[in-house]
Order: sequence, then structure tokens, then C-alpha cells
Amino acid sequence: MAATIESPDLRVVTDGLRFPEGPVCMPDGSIALVEIESRRITRVTEKGEKTTIATVTGGPNGLALGPKGMLYLCNNGGFSWHEEPGLLRPGFQSADYSGGRIERIDPASGGVETLVRAIDGRPLRGPNDLMFDAHGGFWFSDLGKVRARDRDHGGAYYAKADGSGAVEAAFPIFGGANGIGISPDGKTVYVAETETGRLWAWDVEAPGKLSKAAWPSTAGGRVICQFPGFRRLDSLAIAASGNIIVATLVAGEITTVSPAGEILRVVKMPERMPTNICFGGADMRTAYITLSTTGKLVAMEWDEPGLRLPHG
Repeated sequence: MAATIESPDLRVVTDGLRFPEGPVCMPDGSIALVEIESRRITRVTEKGEKTTIATVTGGPNGLALGPKGMLYLCNNGGFSWHEEPGLLRPGFQSADYSGGRIERIDPASGGVETLVRAIDGRPLRGPNDLMFDAHGGFWFSDLGKVRARDRDHGGAYYAKADGSGAVEAAFPIFGGANGIGISPDGKTVYVAETETGRLWAWDVEAPGKLSKAAWPSTAGGRVICQFPGFRRLDSLAIAASGNIIVATLVAGEITTVSPAGEILRVVKMPERMPTNICFGGADMRTAYITLSTTGKLVAMEWDEPGLRLPHG
């Protein structure tokens, strides 16, 4: 492991959130994010003031800014919840699970439109994260859903901005496909597999089409990094350099991995569930991080700039 930064200089932007994830830097300087447990999309101003953009059924999860200023949402269909003083965490598939889907949200009106519910007749189970590419479409992951005695496999998918042309690109990702991102040159897709602590990579042949390695590779991908010890992986972001920055659960870290798979930097967070990270600011070096079990959005200066996203 690389040297760990034990006490980063974190600034709390706001707190009191109900399991926040999916932070997105908006054009006006605010941050849009989801509160999964309360089933809403929330705008947080630079002063920490909160307003509701939209409410949804199911479980809002990953969020991205798309064409014409629309927000694109991975809806996981719903979790059950466990709460104790100072800690909120998701559990199994909820009793009122409503199916996974990709939704588009108008941040001006709060209107919600469903774009994708199934691919080739197979329903989405728990869409988790997404990122737009330079071709006008987006890659997205499906974590699957977990029940008391069984679980669904995860996978990676692609769709055009209007939801058409949706295809399954890599399946199965047994431990759940969580964070997903694209290299700055658009030639590689990365997926964080939650339960195994593995970071996978595929070469991109065309929008929605990945080059597949032969058996015994899982889903045709190649493992570029196996995280040590008991570490579960959540969302990821891409740096302008091409490094992959992974929210690392249980250990409570944000981990920078090179495209070659070397762990370059580990930043310790003040809780076990830092789930998502995004970049903003004039120089793209302000990192916004969701600390989900304690309901906080925090910010810190990062050691390198994040990648400027197509619609950011």
C-alpha cells in the first residue's frame, strides 16, 4: 500500500443528509446529490443550504449531468435500512422494491422521466453509477440486488442519451458492479467490483462494445488492482492524468490507482463509508466527498485535478 494521509483537511459543506451519494458539480457552483434513504435529489449551495430538486420512488443512487443540463439518475429500486445513533446504512432489497431503472430529471421543474428499465428483455436490478462519454452516450453499472439468502450478479451497460440503443457490455460481475468511469482518451472503461475489492478494466472498441479477454476472465475484463485486506469498493472518479480515484469502504479511504494498477495514494476519511467523489472548482482540484453513514458532504483540496466531464 502507498503511504496513507491520516488527517486530511476536510471542510464540511453540509450535514444532516440521509445517506448521500452521487455528488455532481452544477454550473452555478452548487452540488447536486442523492439522498438514497429519503428518496430525493438535493441541491447544496456553497454555503451549505439545501433545497429539493426532485423526489423519486425506489432508491436514487448514481447521478450525472447530461445534455441540456438534465440530470441522469441510476435508480436501484430501493433498499431496506438500519439506523442507530449517528449511523445510517443500507441493507437488503426493500420490501417495496420497484425495479431498477435509469431516469432523467429536469432540475428546473423536478420532472422525472424513465429512460431504461430492461435490456434485451432482462430487467435492470440495481443501477448504481454512470458516466457520459464523448459520443453522446453513457456507460452505467448495475450492482444487482441483495436479499437475505441470494443476490443478483452485476454488470456494465451502455445507452444513448435518450435511453435508446441500450446494450449489455460486460456480464457477470459477480461481486457487484459499482463505480464506473472512462479514461481521458476514451479507450478504457473501469469498473469497481464492490465485494471482491477488485478494479477491472476493459478496452473500448466502440460505444457500448468492449474488447473481451478469453476465459478464465470474468466478463472478459482484466483485473488491474486487487485491493488488500477487507476493503469493499464504491464509486470512482477519473483524474485528468488518467488515474482512477476509488471510494473505498470499510477501511474508510479514498484510493488513487494508476492505469497500470499501482496504488499511488490513500487518504483516510473520518468514517468507514466514504461512498462517492467528484471534482469541481476553477482548477478542478476541489474534491467533494459523500460520507454516507454520517450524512455529510465534505470538501478538500486534491493533489491533482479531476477530469472535466463532457457535460460538466
